[in-house]
Amino acid sequence: MVGGAAAALPMVGSSVVLDSLPDLVIPRSSSMKKKQQLAGRSVELGSSFAISGICSRSKGMARKQQQRKDQRRLVIVAELGGQYEDTFNDVKTQIMNYFTYKAVRTVMNQLYEMNPTHYRWFYDFVVMNKPGTGKHFIRTLAKERQDLAERVMVTRLHLYGKWIKKCNHAEMYQEISDENLALMRERLLETVIWPSDDTNTEKIG
Repeated sequence: MVGGAAAALPMVGSSVVLDSLPDLVIPRSSSMKKKQQLAGRSVELGSSFAISGICSRSKGMARKQQQRKDQRRLVIVAELGGQYEDTFNDVKTQIMNYFTYKAVRTVMNQLYEMNPTHYRWFYDFVVMNKPGTGKHFIRTLAKERQDLAERVMVTRLHLYGKWIKKCNHAEMYQEISDENLALMRERLLETVIWPSDDTNTEKIG
């Protein structure tokens, strides 16, 4: 029976129904070996992908660390603008000094209208001391007149608060850009040598 079934296999073709051949024993050793080989290959592929993923992540982290180091080393240096790394402390100092100066002018205008005697004393003090020095000016004023020093401090804080509300940083940036462009255009017009009228005339002989 086994031999007849085996002889009938070539006539069936590629599609064989196992239920119709109950006496035929199919060897499973080859299929099991193939499954094991495929499983081993999948494990190898999975491990290789995992190793490559770890390597790529480690390389990415190394690149990010190197970029951070390079960014820390970068220093913007300008011949006229000074040297800045992370802060603009000198700019902040200039702003505070300017608002101190502006507060002194405001207080002087108020004293001129309300208290001429104090105005005269404060005027002489401002002549002898520079209000643009900011903290140094207020410290010196506090030793002479504590009330005026406190008035200047309150006034400069009030003026700075008003300036913050009115200041448009985008507009200031645009104004600086436009002014730079206008100055470069003026300088270009000064350096360009325009042709004279004589070079454009044709001689008629």
